[in-house]
Amino acid sequence: MTRLFDILFSLFGLIVLSPIILILYLIGLFDTGSPLFRQERVGLNQNSFMLLKFRSMHLNTKTVATHLVQVSSITKWGSFLRKSKLDELPQLFNVLLGDMSFVGPRPNLFNQIELIDARNKKGVYSVRPGITGLAQINKIDMSTPQLLAETDEKMIKQLDIIHYFKYIFLTIFGNGFGDRVKE
Repeated sequence: MTRLFDILFSLFGLIVLSPIILILYLIGLFDTGSPLFRQERVGLNQNSFMLLKFRSMHLNTKTVATHLVQVSSITKWGSFLRKSKLDELPQLFNVLLGDMSFVGPRPNLFNQIELIDARNKKGVYSVRPGITGLAQINKIDMSTPQLLAETDEKMIKQLDIIHYFKYIFLTIFGNGFGDRVKE
């Protein structure tokens, strides 16, 4: 049932938000010259997919987990995008394509071995990764792999339509939280 909501909401979001997406894209051209960020991530059944976001960091930033990146890597425009969560809008394409869901564990990089091991033990890769979920609502990021895997497992076990909408609602109205960048 959530896949149907994912399709309908992502399609609706892309149509309604297309003027905003276009404006953000154009501003991003002036900020970094490359407004879209594509990165290979671990998805459903540990298959890879290309995650889309608006670029918030300089082009030469290392490909590591966000909590390992220095704050100086974030552009001024990128800081606004991250704080407003607008950097996530291109993920509507990932949701529409079936790579992601609105609600699920945040997709990690393939080089996050400790997190992959912890998530494997908890069966986290049996569901589509998501834009938001229980960990984001509780400000748990990828810097604590074991806690994150346990939280993801808990979310998966209790995920139903009510929780699906609850996590989306809480994220939209301020409780969603991305990975922290070093100060």
